[in-house]
Amino acid sequence: MKADSSQGGIQEWLVTGLLVLVSVLSVAAPAGVTAEEAAPFDFTYPKQRLEAPAFQLQDLNGNDVSLDAYRGKVILVHFWATFCIPCLGEMPVLESLWQQYGGEGLVILGIAGDRGNTEIVREFAEKTGVSFPVVHDSDGRVRNQYEVAALPTSYLVGRDGKMSGRAIGTRSWDEPGGREIIETLLATGAAQSP
Repeated sequence: MKADSSQGGIQEWLVTGLLVLVSVLSVAAPAGVTAEEAAPFDFTYPKQRLEAPAFQLQDLNGNDVSLDAYRGKVILVHFWATFCIPCLGEMPVLESLWQQYGGEGLVILGIAGDRGNTEIVREFAEKTGVSFPVVHDSDGRVRNQYEVAALPTSYLVGRDGKMSGRAIGTRSWDEPGGREIIETLLATGAAQSP
C-alpha cells in the first residue's frame, strides 16, 4: 500500500509539473506563435557602437572588395568556411535573406576562412547557388581583426559603418527574431537593444 501511495505521489507531481509548464508556455507565447518563434533571437548588442574594422579582401573572381565599398548599407558580415558543417546549413538561410532584403539595402558579405586556394570556396559557392558577395580570408587576418573564435560568427554593421551586434553560431535569420533585427536596421540604420 505504501508503494502505491508513493507512486501516486510521483504521478501527481509529474501531472502538476506538466500543468505548470503548459501554463507558462501559454503565457509566454501568444496564440498562433510557436514556442520557437516566441524565443528571443540570440544576438549580442554592443554597449558602445564602434566603427567596424576596415578590411580589403579578394572576391572569388580576384577583385578587391573593401568593407568601405558598402558604406551606407546594412552589412551582415558572415564568417564561415566550407569545412564548417553548421556554416553550410546556414548558407541557404543567408541566401534567402539576401534575396528578400538585398534590394532594400542589405548586403550579406560572406568571409570564407578556408586556408589556401580560393578554388574550394568558388566551387562551393557555385554548387550551392550562393549569389551574395563572398570574399576569401585565406590567412585569417580579417578573422583576427574581428576576434572570431568560432564559426560561424556574424556581425551586423549599420549604415553609419558602426557595429550594431554579433551572433556566434548558426542563426535562423529568416525567422521572426532575425527578420525583426534586420528590418529595424534597414529602417533606422542601427539596431537597438531591446
